Amino acid sequence: MTNCVHDHSRWGAGDEIGAAGHLLNQRTTLAALSKVREGRIIDLSHVIEMGAPYINPVQTPYMIHSSVTARNNRKTRAALGATNEVGSNLERIEMTTHVGTHIDALGHFSKGDYLYGEHSLEEAVGDWGLLNLGVENIPPIVTRGICLDVSGLDGGAHLEAGRPVGVDDVKRAFDAAGTAPESGDVVCINTGWGPYFMKDNAKYLSGEPGLDAEAARWLTAQDVVAIGADNMAVEVLPGTKHPEIMMPVHQHCLAEAGVHLIENMLMDEVIAAGITEFCLVMLPVKLKGATGCPVRPVAMV
Repeated sequence: MTNCVHDHSRWGAGDEIGAAGHLLNQRTTLAALSKVREGRIIDLSHVIEMGAPYINPVQTPYMIHSSVTARNNRKTRAALGATNEVGSNLERIEMTTHVGTHIDALGHFSKGDYLYGEHSLEEAVGDWGLLNLGVENIPPIVTRGICLDVSGLDGGAHLEAGRPVGVDDVKRAFDAAGTAPESGDVVCINTGWGPYFMKDNAKYLSGEPGLDAEAARWLTAQDVVAIGADNMAVEVLPGTKHPEIMMPVHQHCLAEAGVHLIENMLMDEVIAAGITEFCLVMLPVKLKGATGCPVRPVAMV
């Protein structure tokens, strides 16, 4: 077994709930709800549909097909004696849980032979999903959301693929937003890459601007519970030390810090409205053993 030393094991070996489970409480909930002044709700998620971008070969395409149709089973029910022409429609969906706007469970990434909380791959990964650290461990999230817009840092509508967002960029974005990070925050990074989602999937998947490892470490040190972005992976792709070091932001946030990542967020409306601070509500579905889950985060303002 590879010896792996985690640099952020503050809640000890065996923990499964991470930052969200430990840092969210009644105080953070009430503080977030106090941000709601207008009663407006802004959807921060994309529609999940066939053709949604996915990363080959680790992900599979979203597929939906009708398994039962009202046209057919209405006849079946009539044959059984029903006289009210009742029909029902049902479907079957095939997908990775990392499709569209989604959240990563802490068991999604490893460092060496270990996952978050020093759970070993041998003990935590089964033939039918995760035995530890599945998405069912993520609590309902009602907390302060912060939108940091870094899309114009280089003078264009968006940052270019491969452009790292560093610590200084994040600090300046907080200053521009007129706020500072607080314990329990969900920080949402707008790189300007999001408009390519379902408009130009080839470009969207060719690389992306995003956080570098140092910026991710700075954010987790501020006690955020999740980091989201308008791109496929939150982190810059290709990475700053690619190919020697791959996916360091995932490795740090999930396997070391116990901080969730929210990917493919839809930030257009909050950016257009100039909203930087809001109450974020997100309730992941309890898919036992899953490494992620499609989510529908909303900003309440």
